[in-house]
Amino acid sequence: MELFFQSIITGILLGGLYALIGVGLSLIFGIMGLTNIAHGDFMIMSSFMVLVISTNIIDNLIFALIITAVIIVGIGTVVQKFLINRILEKSAVSALLATFGLSIMIKNVLELLFGVDYRILNTAYEGIIVVDTPGISISLEYLMNFIIAVVVVVLLHLLIKKSNLGRSIRAASYNKITAELMGIDTKRVYIYAMAIAMITVSISGMMVGSTFMFMPQSGTDYLIIAFGVVVIGGMGSIMGTLLGGMVLGLAQLLGAYFFNTGYQILIGYLVLLVILTLRPRGLLGNMVRK
Repeated sequence: MELFFQSIITGILLGGLYALIGVGLSLIFGIMGLTNIAHGDFMIMSSFMVLVISTNIIDNLIFALIITAVIIVGIGTVVQKFLINRILEKSAVSALLATFGLSIMIKNVLELLFGVDYRILNTAYEGIIVVDTPGISISLEYLMNFIIAVVVVVLLHLLIKKSNLGRSIRAASYNKITAELMGIDTKRVYIYAMAIAMITVSISGMMVGSTFMFMPQSGTDYLIIAFGVVVIGGMGSIMGTLLGGMVLGLAQLLGAYFFNTGYQILIGYLVLLVILTLRPRGLLGNMVRK
């Protein structure tokens, strides 16, 4: 029974990290209707940037994250302005294929620079246990991941709902033509949305890199996780990613408890298929457009 409760707690905490991984993908889909295939690769690129900066330039993960976020936002802005915006107005399928090409390019560049070995970010709180009872153990690492994920998701939700930029984003997501007739520059809104998504990508890259080992080809694995999270929570739903992440995390950990660890991933995506069957729009629908 102790292992059962441990699986539930770990699944919820892991779900927070999953939500952080998926929220940027959900934001871009909700606003542009575009599934960014390169999302996971941008995240792994962030992990490598934090690793390089914290190892060779400044021995502080927070400052390394800030520098990484500035660089990743700059790259995302350039990609959105000069590539995706130009292609998206002609064909959504072409824009999807462009992000697929970006995914392949990022993987290859990272592999040329860093090889195929696994890496991990070392943190000051690695291995620290904040709750250690005979039945339940909670690591500071997992707890921080969950807290940061909740803070990021809630702040992003408030930004979309309460700010002027958020109102422009929602207007562009409702109807692009109507938004432009009202004086909203939708292409600029898309650039802002990509910049925001890249900030979440940078944060998730550091958190994932300090929790799990990563390599240049790991982006695809996290894209699949992100896709599962946003499909369960609802494509385009910001708060839905938090719920979707916890559902996926719980499904995986309870699957490992009731069966074994070999079924962990399978059970998670079986739950995804069940939710899709019962609620094709996901648990919370499209909250960006509501």
